[in-house]
Amino acid sequence: MKKPAIAAGAGIGVGAVALIGVLVLFIAAVANGAAGHQEEQETDGTQIAAAGGPVGDIPSKMLTFYRQAAPAACQGLDWSVLAAIGKVETDHARHPTMRSSAGAVGPMQFLPSTFKGYAYPVPPGGANPPTPWDATDAVYAAARMLCANGAKTGTSKGVYKAIYSYNHADWYVKKVLAQAKTYATAQPSGTSSDAGGSSNPIVKAALTQLGKPYIWGGGTINGPTGGGFDCSGLTSYAVYQGTGHRVVLPRTSQAQRHVGASVPRDQMRAGDLIVFDTHGWGHVGIYAGGGRMVDAPKPGKSVEVISLSEWEGYAWDIRRVG
Repeated sequence: MKKPAIAAGAGIGVGAVALIGVLVLFIAAVANGAAGHQEEQETDGTQIAAAGGPVGDIPSKMLTFYRQAAPAACQGLDWSVLAAIGKVETDHARHPTMRSSAGAVGPMQFLPSTFKGYAYPVPPGGANPPTPWDATDAVYAAARMLCANGAKTGTSKGVYKAIYSYNHADWYVKKVLAQAKTYATAQPSGTSSDAGGSSNPIVKAALTQLGKPYIWGGGTINGPTGGGFDCSGLTSYAVYQGTGHRVVLPRTSQAQRHVGASVPRDQMRAGDLIVFDTHGWGHVGIYAGGGRMVDAPKPGKSVEVISLSEWEGYAWDIRRVG
């Protein structure tokens, strides 16, 4: 398929992702001497991004792409595997040429002919027509390729097979899995209550809608309306789906401020709602762990994962539901 620009090897693709629970079990197996695999990381999407920590080497833009592409292009694909491939291939697009001797190009090292098979649909923010040089296009294509080559099974065997299909070498698979484990087990600089991330069912439900456009009044417990969500439409959907259809939230952020139990900020957990006082508690998002939030922000934007540092200037009310 292609030869990586940095980790010289043969054919690379994209299809190595597993459910977070499976990944955790897999890491445990490795620790007990099982088949030497590990996991890796992805883009700005949901979980453990602590400045200065093991994921601190990932540029925020690439981290966003990894985190968004994994659940959007291959449900159950863990961002850490996708990010690990980006690290091994081009050090997250830092390689000076991003060209290999075999003709692979771009941040995820695709042969142009291989890329064409995984380039569509064009992801939110991607180039049109798509190109392996565009980071958004490349990361989403990698996720699709991993999915098609075994990652969608959600098993350690499937993940191994998917990574091997990306570059046909056992040393490459082991290197990617080791890097993925480093990313997956990284801890944020906050409190232990930051843990949970994309393994939380409410967060997982929200992540399935990454890239959907902001539509004022959009979204119900069953999905987008008019093609998208507003902030409280997204939280209504994610909580309903994530709690097994047990919890139906009121429809506005102002009303959602009064559901569930109030939680101190230093005890936040993934899946908690955060309501912000923007002229009358007018915005709400879903805490995703690691100082990040899944958010349907405003007209012209799409559902995304952002840093909570963007909201430091506002009052917060944290609610735990379900």
